[in-house]
Amino acid sequence: MKHVIRERFSIVFVILNTLFFPVLAQTAYKISGRVTDAGTGEGIPFANIAIKGKTVGTTSDENGKFSLTSTQTGDSLLFSSLGYQNRAYRIIPVATQTIDAVLTSSATKLQEVKIYAKGGDPAYRIIREAIRRRDQFDPDQLTAFQYESYSKVEAYVNNFANERKNGRKGGPVGRLLSKLPAIYDSQGKPAVPVFVSETFSEYYQRANPRKVKERILKSRASGVGISDGGVSAQLTGSSFQQYNFYQNYISLLRKDLPSPLGQAWQTIYKFRLIDTITVGGLVCYQVDFEPKRPTDLAFSGTAWIDTTRMGLTQIDAKIDQRANINFVDEIRIEQEWEDVGDSTQTSMVRLPVLTQLLIDTDEPTPNAPGALVRMYVAARNVKVNVPRESKFYEPPLELAENYSEKSPAFWQTIRPEGLDPNELRAFTIVDSVRNVPFMKFLGEVVNLTAVGYYPLGSLHLDAGPLLNSYAFNNVEGHRLRLGLRTNSGFSRRWILGGYLAYGTRDQQFKYGMNIDYVVSKKPYTIVGIQKSYDIERLGTSSENLGGNTIFAAYTRFGTLRRPYMQEFHNTYLRSELGKGITQTISLRNRSFEPLFPFAYNTNDRETITASQYRTTELLFETRFAPGSLMIQSDNDRFSVEGNNNPVFTFRYQLGMQDVLHGDFSYHRFSLNVRHSFRMGVLGRTRYQVNAGYIPSTIPYPLLYMPLGNETFFRVENSYNLMNFFEFVTDRYVGVMAEHNFEGLFFNRIPAIRRLKWRFLATGNILMGGVSQANTALIPATNQLGEPVLGFQSLSRAPYVEVGYGIDNIFKVFRVDAIHRLTYRNNPNISTFGIKVSAWVNL
Repeated sequence: MKHVIRERFSIVFVILNTLFFPVLAQTAYKISGRVTDAGTGEGIPFANIAIKGKTVGTTSDENGKFSLTSTQTGDSLLFSSLGYQNRAYRIIPVATQTIDAVLTSSATKLQEVKIYAKGGDPAYRIIREAIRRRDQFDPDQLTAFQYESYSKVEAYVNNFANERKNGRKGGPVGRLLSKLPAIYDSQGKPAVPVFVSETFSEYYQRANPRKVKERILKSRASGVGISDGGVSAQLTGSSFQQYNFYQNYISLLRKDLPSPLGQAWQTIYKFRLIDTITVGGLVCYQVDFEPKRPTDLAFSGTAWIDTTRMGLTQIDAKIDQRANINFVDEIRIEQEWEDVGDSTQTSMVRLPVLTQLLIDTDEPTPNAPGALVRMYVAARNVKVNVPRESKFYEPPLELAENYSEKSPAFWQTIRPEGLDPNELRAFTIVDSVRNVPFMKFLGEVVNLTAVGYYPLGSLHLDAGPLLNSYAFNNVEGHRLRLGLRTNSGFSRRWILGGYLAYGTRDQQFKYGMNIDYVVSKKPYTIVGIQKSYDIERLGTSSENLGGNTIFAAYTRFGTLRRPYMQEFHNTYLRSELGKGITQTISLRNRSFEPLFPFAYNTNDRETITASQYRTTELLFETRFAPGSLMIQSDNDRFSVEGNNNPVFTFRYQLGMQDVLHGDFSYHRFSLNVRHSFRMGVLGRTRYQVNAGYIPSTIPYPLLYMPLGNETFFRVENSYNLMNFFEFVTDRYVGVMAEHNFEGLFFNRIPAIRRLKWRFLATGNILMGGVSQANTALIPATNQLGEPVLGFQSLSRAPYVEVGYGIDNIFKVFRVDAIHRLTYRNNPNISTFGIKVSAWVNL
């Protein structure tokens, strides 16, 4: 997914940008100690500690240790943890004190359990049986289920109060941030909240045909760089927080993590039976699991499986920094499953009713701060095997008109259980943080970097995009561009935009404008009118670029070969018809005014050749993306596609002669298929298929020109060793494929596995040709007697390039070595190239 997600990226960039800001805290009272198990004496991790009657609390670390620093005090300190009895200890009113708490287990242990197995730990037999019966417990096997969902997301900047070497203090930015209010983490250190949200929704899922739907009823969000909580509500609801450990892989942070209850359980994991205890009224086996190789991207943790039905009751799974994943110190998922009554079955079914996700980022340097993200999702009023009619599930993600709810009284009644006092304070503190002038400025910088537009305050206008503001090329010289668009503050129905550009060399103004109107939001339907007059170049049309904004901006630099001026008019209607289908119908009128020697033969008896033309075409485009979710961001709308479903786009263009001065009658057909799928432990494969056919006789600028790449960086949807406008075809089939082996190879090499490199293999192939009739349209000279530039078409041999590369170099860079195997004698081409790309990659 390459689309810009404004508020989601704002949250991520704020966290990453604030990783380098040290903050200090002023305290009055300090309580420290350790929480231990009364039976074993071992530390109890993540126990809750709070001062009775006060809004101050913390949690113990993985060893049971805690430190609580606060200006508030009370008469007692309360300790609680899942599976243990609550206990209170008296607080002495002194500045520093130590309290070591001992908690008694509330679980009921059996007298004795003997398990006999032939070879190996008996945990393997338990896991094998649980997997054999997973059809009885897998929620995806139910006819349908639904529930009310409450989700909460918090993001903090932490670890900025660490002592530095030689007693040095933080820099000026650190001193500035030290004045911000903070919340104390599990070790009594301050953590600054930068984003907090709550969402209340209804979630529905059906098995056959597979359908999901989420109605977001209420939401509130606050954070640095967040102007509208609508996107946050859609991205933090239940639709994106589904973690089913009965599936083969858990999708998290765009990674495929093998489940300990999946098909690869015995290949990736090793298991150990620890105990048999009572959890939630069920006698359960306690089974520990961990990856066979610590560097594998896999979970370690504990699963509790009931002894009677062999179903998952509870699981605590984590991934630490040893695994091949970037910027993360630890990922932890805690999940509780409960039996749910079902009148259609004799036995109870089981669903996850509580999921907690913690993501703790890795500090880039020893003195740099980190970031912490916590997500909490709870389900209630669960109903199973009551499917709704198919059309009920459209659209899959629906945001209520009055979704924004900021009343604390409402959320107090909706929360499934009381929040920790620190979490309650987070909603107040984050508003204070975001209104600090420096943080407000930081939020604006993040938005400008991620989105490319700068909001102009009360005018309800955005200026941009930043990437298109300047360019330099041989035709225009210095190109200056200013663009404006309205935002949701102006209207949520009307969307206006436009730009004005000027070239210092050609001394010519260019312009563009658009008016869009949202006719309906269910189904989402929009109509629009566009008009522009600007310079273009053959081979880099918007259809070829495929929404790659960075590459599109780059193509306006340097030497523009075969440039032309184009007047463009477009009227369109786009509607989301449901089931992942989006239909677009448009009427387009375009002129072609070449700035290079060009001509084509005509059928006009008085004029043998012509150098300009105009086309009028009716376009029908159908996009089928099963499983995708449409996200609304202010007045932008984009798709978040599923990982395992192919996306089909079919386009038909009908050229109409003598309609709005159109010069040609023609037909164009094209089909694009994009797909990504997992190949087990071997990694993930992505491929794209393009096919098209133009059965008409028309000038070559109207034929298909595969996208080349003459830059030093790699472009995903291009042929990276092909020049711009190197080939022209009127019938073609192309395949672009990439397989990422992830850490399959490098994780097994001791010398470099700590680098967390990932190996990739790529291959692109294009077959096609041009009819004799289209080739015959090119005359020897134009009307001025200048030689007319022709084009090259593919012969029987396909164009082929293959490559291999290393990803995740310094956690950011990717380097590809690419070989061109065919058409190696073409002029001014490269048969071998090194392409570099960079992005924040987990």
